[in-house]
Amino acid sequence: ARERHSSLRPPPPSSNSSTDGRTNNTTYRINKRIIIMGKAKKTRKFAVAKKVISPKDPRVKSVAKVAREKREKERDADKEGGGSGGGKNGAGPPRRVEQGVSALFFQYNEQLGPPYHVLVDTNFLNFSIRNKLDVVRSMMDCLLAKCIPCVTDCVMGELEKLGAKYRIALRLAKDPRFERIPCGCRGCYADDCLVQMARQWRCFVVATCDRELRARVRKIPGVPCMYISARKYTVERMPEAFGAPR
Repeated sequence: ARERHSSLRPPPPSSNSSTDGRTNNTTYRINKRIIIMGKAKKTRKFAVAKKVISPKDPRVKSVAKVAREKREKERDADKEGGGSGGGKNGAGPPRRVEQGVSALFFQYNEQLGPPYHVLVDTNFLNFSIRNKLDVVRSMMDCLLAKCIPCVTDCVMGELEKLGAKYRIALRLAKDPRFERIPCGCRGCYADDCLVQMARQWRCFVVATCDRELRARVRKIPGVPCMYISARKYTVERMPEAFGAPR
């Protein structure tokens, strides 16, 4: 048994110390090389911009100087104006705030109701004639209520200036069922006139086929816009218009 166990033991170290020292030294050198040579390989970076300070940075002397001068001017203007005004820090003239419309409940216009007054544009009359639509009857079919088409002085002036090509539209605008509204504008530009009337009174429905004018009318809260779609009158931003095609 002793002989069997002794055969399993590792052999004793050799008496040649230089070999052991050489072996240990080689191992140490290998380990040392791994530690020293273990560096990441540097690759060339592509499209890397240098970090440059922005010219608008407040740390730039010229920008800081301009900002300082601006603050001094505002401070001097504030002292001269007595601290009252609509500008920043109370400087400058008072700003004009538009008064809110009492007829609006959020975006809903409470002044709109039957009989509806519809401001008619020049191209709306022309396209109604082309599509063979009776203006008053088609408006009543759209809104399911009595409608009164209204024509301003600017629209009549445009129809008269357009000549014989729009003579049928001019004859239609002079119909006794149409209501003539004096606007008091200096020129005959109907788009500005209709926008001004709609913004001032907020009790009209604007009827036009002009996309630019419709975009301007959409910016006025509470004013619906009527136009022609699929040979019928339709209106937008008016929830009670049940007869309008969707």
